[in-house]
Amino acid sequence: MIRPSETAKSLKWWMPLLLAVQFLTRIPVPGLNGLTAEQARYGLSRSVIWFPLVGALVGLITAAVLVGSAHIWPRAIAVMIALAFEARLTGAFHEDAVADFCDAFGGGYDPESTHRIMKDSRIGSYGALGLVLAVGLRAALLIALPQDVIIIAIIASACFGRLLAVAVMALVAPAVTQEGGLAKDAGNRTNVKDLIWASLIAEPVIGLFAYWHVIAALLALAGAALFILWFRALLLRRLGGSTGDCLGFAAYAGQLILLLAALAIVGP
Repeated sequence: MIRPSETAKSLKWWMPLLLAVQFLTRIPVPGLNGLTAEQARYGLSRSVIWFPLVGALVGLITAAVLVGSAHIWPRAIAVMIALAFEARLTGAFHEDAVADFCDAFGGGYDPESTHRIMKDSRIGSYGALGLVLAVGLRAALLIALPQDVIIIAIIASACFGRLLAVAVMALVAPAVTQEGGLAKDAGNRTNVKDLIWASLIAEPVIGLFAYWHVIAALLALAGAALFILWFRALLLRRLGGSTGDCLGFAAYAGQLILLLAALAIVGP
């Protein structure tokens, strides 16, 4: 286990939260320019417990854009505007991961080829199709959800997706071929204790969703549990561990799981 130095330990308690905002969004974050490389790496590893909260913030902004746009244009147009705004807000962080993951696991046949394709910046047919289907499915779900559900569903799904990524980090070690990035720098330090903390931070948002409809929340949790079981086995078999793109794919899948659960219960 990697032990932080005294320099890394000198981080203020609020810096990991700011690092989470900086890592998951393109929102300018002041006060982090003076960090050393070691402090930044250690701070990022401690920031993962705040990922669900940052996800909820992203969801809140996306929901606000959607609701505002829906006062001017039809729901379908408003959803496209909101998703485009969110992609700009996050730098299309998770969408890029979805494309890379689908390319790698669609075209790879062993750990070496899977990792090589995943690191290739070009998008192939599997990546293009996977990205279109994933974003299309999310857009269709947001169009179909009833008006009185849409705000809490967007916020809760964004929070839930980032929590699912933390769960994968805690339960699947980084792949040995992973050379750096979130999966390597933070994955070696992320454990079940961090997952518990992340769950506690996410609890108010997920709890509000459960208060709206407890059956939908339970269905989302059951779907997430099944996804993690399948996903963990897939990653260990095909890659020997997780990578940053795998974590981004898990985050996007988490959003879809909760939105699917919500629509399955309440209907269009």
